Amino acid sequence: MIKPFQLDSLPVSHWKNGGGETREIVNIASPDAAFLWRASIATLQSDGAFSLFDGVDRVITLLVGGPLWLRGGEVNHRLLRWQPWSFAGEWPLATEGIITPGRDFNIMTQRRRATALVKVVTTAQTPALNGVAFVLQGNWELAGERYEAESGICWQYQSPGELVPLSTDATLLLAEVMLR
Repeated sequence: MIKPFQLDSLPVSHWKNGGGETREIVNIASPDAAFLWRASIATLQSDGAFSLFDGVDRVITLLVGGPLWLRGGEVNHRLLRWQPWSFAGEWPLATEGIITPGRDFNIMTQRRRATALVKVVTTAQTPALNGVAFVLQGNWELAGERYEAESGICWQYQSPGELVPLSTDATLLLAEVMLR
């Protein structure tokens, strides 16, 4: 299954704390958990605590907005634009330093069943059998079709083929999910 998406057409869920909203890209079900893996893009409007997810690994990538801090316990991490950062879903983290609304990409995997590798690329890629490709800027050929910024594809159990940059400024967020 290869599914195209546009950021502005993804369904919106507002956070209970009022600090932002989430647009879910994909949620692959699991019989023994809420999900096997899921990917979403969130709008960050104000500082606040992250939801806790036991047994889940997360990778967050700031897409838009200024740098911000992720803090909690012994963690003091500065999140910079287009630099993915991995952390355990059990860590009690909160954002600090949101001055203007931003946006982040978040992928979560059930730790004992899957793992995600997220990178920002500018060259052709042939990804794993599960994942998400989201165009950050420029133009890309994804699964034989042309995509622009704020659009992409997600896929499951099949290769989307080679992902190819079509412009000199082409930049892609690539999240690959490997099942155990």
